[in-house]
Amino acid sequence: MKVTVIGAGNVGATTAHILANKELANEIVLVDIVEGIPQGKALDMYEATPVERTDTRVIGTNNYEDTKNSDIIIITAGLPRKPGMSRDDLLAKNADIVKSVTEQAVAQSPNSILIVVSNPLDVMTYVAYKTSGFEKNRVMGMAGVLDSARFRTFIAMELNVSVEDISAFVLGGHGDSMVPLPRYSTVAGIPLPDLMDKETIDRLVQRTRDGGIEIVNYLKAGSAYYAPASSSVEMAEAIIKDKKRILPCAAWLEGEYNLNDVMVGVPVKLGKNGIEEIVQIKLNPDEQEALNKSASGVKGMMEKVNL
Repeated sequence: MKVTVIGAGNVGATTAHILANKELANEIVLVDIVEGIPQGKALDMYEATPVERTDTRVIGTNNYEDTKNSDIIIITAGLPRKPGMSRDDLLAKNADIVKSVTEQAVAQSPNSILIVVSNPLDVMTYVAYKTSGFEKNRVMGMAGVLDSARFRTFIAMELNVSVEDISAFVLGGHGDSMVPLPRYSTVAGIPLPDLMDKETIDRLVQRTRDGGIEIVNYLKAGSAYYAPASSSVEMAEAIIKDKKRILPCAAWLEGEYNLNDVMVGVPVKLGKNGIEEIVQIKLNPDEQEALNKSASGVKGMMEKVNL
């Protein structure tokens, strides 16, 4: 198993580090345009493997030929979000970056599966999907896993319970229009509305929507990377181990949830073939309307990308 991580910044390097520590691949390739950065970080990770007792080879490179025959490619390349910057502001610059790295990566690994982490997430996943020419099951975006993790964290903090007992779903676009589903969110099987009043739930939902910018405002320079990296590795692990996990991911819809030709977050089954099924859950009218609105926002951004 060979995994390539494109982008040696905080998200990419942390992703590669977690992959290595979990020994999920025989070889991990960290590639970046900046000379020295991927080589130095990869060597540092490789030197940690004797301590961690993991037999994973980690290499850093500026050459996409070193990524040849990768099974999974995780795309984290792009400019970070800065204070006062919306995800829309990132659109044009990061679209060019994702298009370029996708072209170079798939030329070397035409049978790979792509996991996109770059922002604005849904649109960048669309860019990778269209650029690669891959089947829709082989291109997905890491959004719902991260958003659900944030929602679960805030629920655990509010109730003072273990995060292990919390299950949560967040659908829609990765951003202000995401659609957390409280009635599908549970604590040890107990529906969230049975444990919290609506005002509390609404507050946690809003904090989930603002989860990314909350961290950006704390850091001043840069954005979140620990949770995004862990979320992308969770997806990769489900594929590598053929776990058939049900996770919320950005996927290309062709009629599911009454939505067409849009890349948006929905629950999917992840296995060795990538997205093996889009799981359709029943939404009430308000939830469907919120998802439609979110998808419409994503479509509007997709139309701005020149592909």
